Amino acid sequence: MLAVRLDPDLEARLTAVAKRTGRSKSYYAREALREKIEELEDIALLEEALRDPDAGKTVSLEEVMKRLGLED
Repeated sequence: MLAVRLDPDLEARLTAVAKRTGRSKSYYAREALREKIEELEDIALLEEALRDPDAGKTVSLEEVMKRLGLED
């Protein structure tokens, strides 16, 4: 369980969109958090890759071409 305090403007906007769509405010809060967490996870992975590009799996140019069907 998580309780979140929203500023009045954000609360009003959330309430309005929930009423307009027939969905709950909790639904939209969950969706917004899920999307933001996915974005933050992607950013963290990219930052990690930038710090150590050789840490991830590497694929040779030949393998890429083979996978794409671009072999001679």
